[in-house]
Amino acid sequence: MQKNNLIVLIGPTAVGKTETSFAIASYYGCPIISADSRQMYKGMQIGTAMPTQEELERHKHYFVGNLSPGDYYSAARYEEEVMKLLEEEFPHHPTMLLSGGSMMYIDAVCNGIDDIPTVDSETRAMILEKYEKEGLDSLAAELRLLDPEYYNEADIKNPKRVMHALEICYMTGRPYSSFRRKEKKERPFNIIKVGLRREREELYDRINRRVDAMVEQGLVEEVKGFMHLKEHNSLNTVGYKEIFKYLDNEWSLPFAIEKIKQNTRIYSRKQTTWYRKDMDIEWFHPNDIEKIIQHIESKRV
Repeated sequence: MQKNNLIVLIGPTAVGKTETSFAIASYYGCPIISADSRQMYKGMQIGTAMPTQEELERHKHYFVGNLSPGDYYSAARYEEEVMKLLEEEFPHHPTMLLSGGSMMYIDAVCNGIDDIPTVDSETRAMILEKYEKEGLDSLAAELRLLDPEYYNEADIKNPKRVMHALEICYMTGRPYSSFRRKEKKERPFNIIKVGLRREREELYDRINRRVDAMVEQGLVEEVKGFMHLKEHNSLNTVGYKEIFKYLDNEWSLPFAIEKIKQNTRIYSRKQTTWYRKDMDIEWFHPNDIEKIIQHIESKRV
């Protein structure tokens, strides 16, 4: 029996995934499933380099602008919703395309995520209140006591990671790490991973120019509209948190812009390090569309 195919297009921020995804989607006549955890939020068009309305009309997209910035979302929910979507779409499109740079979301679809309990709203509100009153360092210290194993491997500077681990500890009475077995799930479809890369100098130049373009397009005004939501995790992201500092009169605008460029470059390096561990990725320059299609064709089943 013929299997369905999922093309997974990945690469660091600003490498050129959007243009390449359009070319692949056009070739196979399929919609695009976004794996960008920030493009899901309405109103964040400029700062997340969200596809334009014209581009969205040209190619059907899923998981773009489907959430409000205050909504809670997780990689586990993303896995569940993408798997359901693929089941619905494969009868019509036996080759589908998932494209984006959010490492955990991509990993959740390709390998599965552990069956961690859903956090109830009361526990989530309680941990959020503790975070707002006591700060991240206090929560990290508590996590160290409740789950030293996860504390030693987690990014304890990431509020979302620390808060979620504590939510599970409080709700279940068990360490968060006890739910993380990291067992790869079998998928009923063939996965073809395509990576995009550029020389570092070329990529950094693209990052810098894209940030300048975002500022010209009205990034500051866009961020200003989210001042009342700036504590939400969806806004704790590069491009927004730096402009918040400017709007709070902590930084000058030129300094905030330079920090966006710097932090975006740092994030691109983190993405590259993550991808380097995956031996299933075949790497191409974004301009090599013909070679990319040839590779996909050779891997389709």
